Amino acid sequence: MQPLFDLGVLPIRYRTSRGFKPHVSLVFNAEKKLTFAVDTSNSCDCRPDAFLITHAHSDHHGKSAMVSENAVCSGETARALEILYGKEFAGSTFRTGESIDICGVEVKTYPTHHTIGSCAFYWENELGTRILVTGDLKDAADLPECDVLVTEANYGDPSDPKCHFKDDIEGFREAVEASIDGNIALGAYSFGKAQRAVKLIRESGYSGDIGMEPVSLALTEGLMDNAGQLVDVNSDCGIRIVTPAQIPALSGTKKFILTGRKDYKIPTINISDHMDVNELVGMVEGCNPEAVIVYHPGGHRPYKLAGHLNKMGTYARALGEINTVLEI
Repeated sequence: MQPLFDLGVLPIRYRTSRGFKPHVSLVFNAEKKLTFAVDTSNSCDCRPDAFLITHAHSDHHGKSAMVSENAVCSGETARALEILYGKEFAGSTFRTGESIDICGVEVKTYPTHHTIGSCAFYWENELGTRILVTGDLKDAADLPECDVLVTEANYGDPSDPKCHFKDDIEGFREAVEASIDGNIALGAYSFGKAQRAVKLIRESGYSGDIGMEPVSLALTEGLMDNAGQLVDVNSDCGIRIVTPAQIPALSGTKKFILTGRKDYKIPTINISDHMDVNELVGMVEGCNPEAVIVYHPGGHRPYKLAGHLNKMGTYARALGEINTVLEI
């Protein structure tokens, strides 16, 4: 932990009688002591100066944080949270790519291409330490160099073959083109992958109606430009997008699930909204930090990525190795 302390960054985990609160908070000085909480839940026992919400997926806890006046996220993430949870976003929003003021600190934002509205946050403390919080990533091309990197490891185990993959864009287009006059159903999670599927379908040349299950439809209509004609999944249309859980119930259609997982009985097309481990390591090399905190997800993969980075010569700690814990 000493390299982080030397850089003027104190990572904190909060623990209640029910266990740890999600993810991590960063304490630093910028003329005054501030705490920015990263993708964590809202609690009356813990009021940071800012709840940074990187994107609207449920495992990043925007549902809880969005009701706080201290919540901060992109306008698209705020809208996605409102659609998903039927609550009004109470915090501050911005356009991804803008700089914003949080408690007197200039915070720059960068797209991460994981979902519509997903973004990274970048700021400096009074020592000049450059801090970058990424959330989940699909493309790191826009990210700046930093001194402290707080990032993910969804596919971060170099020894796991499932963490090495490439998107099969050609296979996706072939499946769509082969079924252009018939019926095809695609299994994709409602937020993120469903919108990417629409984008890829339109890029494949299909201009007809796309049927979508209700949540995917609301999110796509509410957030996506140039989506073309979208209709209810039960309408007469050639292409349908439903969740992976819903796709087995559909009949009389060709079915594919858009995923890198190999445990489905239904045919899959390798389309991911994450980077694989090689891209994650490349992202770290490009950002060139002195210290890395691998804060997401749960399980063993943050440890695996942190261990690999340490062997490469970059100081790294998984979330579970953060030993500065406050009881609340």
